[in-house]
Amino acid sequence: MKKKVEVYTQPECPPCKVVKQFLEHHSIPFEEYDVTKDMKARSRMIHEFQSYSTPTISVDGEIVTDFDLKKLTELLQISED
Repeated sequence: MKKKVEVYTQPECPPCKVVKQFLEHHSIPFEEYDVTKDMKARSRMIHEFQSYSTPTISVDGEIVTDFDLKKLTELLQISED
């Protein structure tokens, strides 16, 4: 079953680029929100997810901040082979 993945990013954010590359490498579709342009997404990231940094990743409502590869791999059920 596909998981709903949302990535909250901003320009000039190296970890954001790494997260997007990681998801693309594993062929995981995701919705990207630039929090410098999308004020609704920025508000959701801060108020709903209690996150003040990018990247913030939502996997079916579970929040991962920064680039926590271990947690992201677990939530997305990616095998490390």
